[in-house]
Amino acid sequence: MQVQRSPEQQRAERTDWQQHRSQNWQSDHRNWQQRGGYRGYRIPEERFRGYFGPTHGFRIRGLPFLYEGGYPRFQYSGYWFSMVDPWPAYWGDDWYDNDDVYLAYTDDGYYLYNRRYPGMGIAISISM
Repeated sequence: MQVQRSPEQQRAERTDWQQHRSQNWQSDHRNWQQRGGYRGYRIPEERFRGYFGPTHGFRIRGLPFLYEGGYPRFQYSGYWFSMVDPWPAYWGDDWYDNDDVYLAYTDDGYYLYNRRYPGMGIAISISM
């Protein structure tokens, strides 16, 4: 479900996303093992297979969005996804509006992947 955003909301979201851009991906990025393990909500396996993973891409544009606790969050398929890593600087300025992304569970945690830039996942935490 896409949410209609006013021009003011779009500008505010863009500012929030830009604040969470990595300046040095090698030092800013950490996986879930480095963080001490994933402790967020776990999506039941059956639901995950049906709505998430590499075969279930989507765009963040127009999804419900919040900037909370210093992190961008968006809602998709009934869950809130908080990005706990900044996004790599080499991703386009508007990747969250124009790139297809997907969620995957790898290495004992959830990650957001951008199809335009494969292989680099951003650690995310899930809540209801």
